[in-house]
Amino acid sequence: MSRRLRLPAILLAAAAALSAVPFAAPAQQTQPIERIAAIVDEDVILQSELDLAMRNVVGQYAGRENQLPPRAVLERQVLERLVLVKLQVARARSNGIRIGDQEINQAVAQIAQQNGLSVDGLRQRLAADGLAFDEFRRSLSDEITVQRLRQSYAQRVNVSEGEVDAALAQQASGGRQYHLAHILVALPDGATAEQIATGQRKIDGIKNVIDKGEMDFAAAAVRYSDSPNALEGGDLGWRSLDEIPAAFATRIRDLQAGQILGPIRGPSGFQLLRLVESRDASQAAQRTVTEYHVRHILVRINDRQDEAAAKAKIETLRARVVGGADFQEVARESSEDNGTRGQGGDLGWFPADAYGADFGRQVTSLADGGISQPFRSDAGWHVLQRVAEREQDVTDVNQRAQVRETIGRRKLEEEYDRYLQEMRGEAYIVLRAGDRAEDTSAAPPAGS
Repeated sequence: MSRRLRLPAILLAAAAALSAVPFAAPAQQTQPIERIAAIVDEDVILQSELDLAMRNVVGQYAGRENQLPPRAVLERQVLERLVLVKLQVARARSNGIRIGDQEINQAVAQIAQQNGLSVDGLRQRLAADGLAFDEFRRSLSDEITVQRLRQSYAQRVNVSEGEVDAALAQQASGGRQYHLAHILVALPDGATAEQIATGQRKIDGIKNVIDKGEMDFAAAAVRYSDSPNALEGGDLGWRSLDEIPAAFATRIRDLQAGQILGPIRGPSGFQLLRLVESRDASQAAQRTVTEYHVRHILVRINDRQDEAAAKAKIETLRARVVGGADFQEVARESSEDNGTRGQGGDLGWFPADAYGADFGRQVTSLADGGISQPFRSDAGWHVLQRVAEREQDVTDVNQRAQVRETIGRRKLEEEYDRYLQEMRGEAYIVLRAGDRAEDTSAAPPAGS
């Protein structure tokens, strides 16, 4: 049996919207009509897309199939994720977010490298698994598009200096961190009394099933939770008190490992929260961070220089560098980043993700002294030179930045989850597959 491909999470966790492309049939044969699994505004999710995403998820649980819910329930969870991907891609495109072929090519090459394959080898492996390469590229484009939408939304999240000060003070006083999992029964904005009562019955029924030992918390999350992390058993990872919503934070400290808090009504609906384990913050303190010294050359896209011209120029500049020209001299002569041009394109030392995930992937894929292929960002076309890598002690400044990022990530998760719920609530969606089709209630009756 061939080793499974390591694919991005959005592909593994049922966001691999790889629709089956029917082969051309002889004229005398009747072409079968593809069944529709869901209607999402003016788009559709085909049954073949859902089937393939299901195979991806089930394949990741090979040998642990007993951890999965019944197929119809799992199908509903997977279909919900596909719906969210469709909605996010449509919203991103309406906001002007576009992903170019070059960026997709780079993502494909990176996946091939992670799996120890060439691009042609990846194409052959996908074909052996029944995946059309063009549809694989399309799903990668969707993944990157969703990432860009989330990044654009992150600009709305603000973290105050007071919040950072409080978190640092808590760490200094030996504060604790908590590994949490949750189950969400979502309620729409402006929920009616009937919807609230239905949600209350559903969350009470879930809690009752867990308390009676008929299902463990993770399995109940997979089966019943409306949260995007349902297929991960509702796992929220490690969090300090400043990363936990106020409705829960004051009561978490009194829990023992394994205990469940709730149901509690929050902004998104009713929740159950389980404390998996806790630890002193000092146990998790990060002592070093990997930093990279990088130079770059930028060619911008503007009224005087369109996409094609900018791409042609950056390819020419890269060819000069690869041909032996000094990177810094070429940057001083031709880079259109006025902030670094005088320094030969020097960006200094920074963590891989300082300029975003796409930039970071380029940096980490290079060896010291390596020159990247041209790649596109919101600023234009880049070529990078990785100069060196180091492990840097975490200073107070680093700690402050890390705490700010942690708080910002928690806020982003909360705000973006609400954003997704609003997006779904505003959309026209008809589910024709899964365990509940049009019915959105999947919980056991209260007291069952």
